[in-house]
Amino acid sequence: MSNFCVYLGSRDGRDPVFLEATRALGHEMAARGHGLVYGGARIGLMGALANAVLEKGGNVIGVMPDHLVEREQAHEGLPTLIRVNNMHERKASMAAHADAFIALPGGIGTMEELFEAWTWQYLGLHDKPIGVLDTAGFYSPLLAFLDSTVEHGFLNGRTRDSLIDAAEPAALLDALEARLAVSVT
Repeated sequence: MSNFCVYLGSRDGRDPVFLEATRALGHEMAARGHGLVYGGARIGLMGALANAVLEKGGNVIGVMPDHLVEREQAHEGLPTLIRVNNMHERKASMAAHADAFIALPGGIGTMEELFEAWTWQYLGLHDKPIGVLDTAGFYSPLLAFLDSTVEHGFLNGRTRDSLIDAAEPAALLDALEARLAVSVT
């Protein structure tokens, strides 16, 4: 099936619902035959997602720059850990191995990666679907802001609509799979 590049936090967050949704997404991805491409860490939501995919027999590719192997605590139990020189190579490698992108809760790195992938889509550098898992309304303020950029004329509605959002892992995967099916045909 497809590989989903997932951007997410190297921390768990304060509410256990984030960890639960992350694990549910990993289990659902593996059950549907999808592989995971992610930043390669064994900690936080990143490690929880990789472990959830692996628990259900799914494939996982981690990508981590050498300077972060110790800091982000590289996951040593991955079938594939690609070590790269820097963050630019990390993001390029993750994108090259992915058929779609998902953002889960995370910090500034997650936001930067999400917006870069979305910008690349907007510029026509790829046509891979992009979605956010809006667990416990985490992304609701951002989604409202993006809607306001349309209202103020800084973003067109079609571009805004290209960012898929759902509150539940299965619903998000359904929407991304539907978009993948359209781009393949």
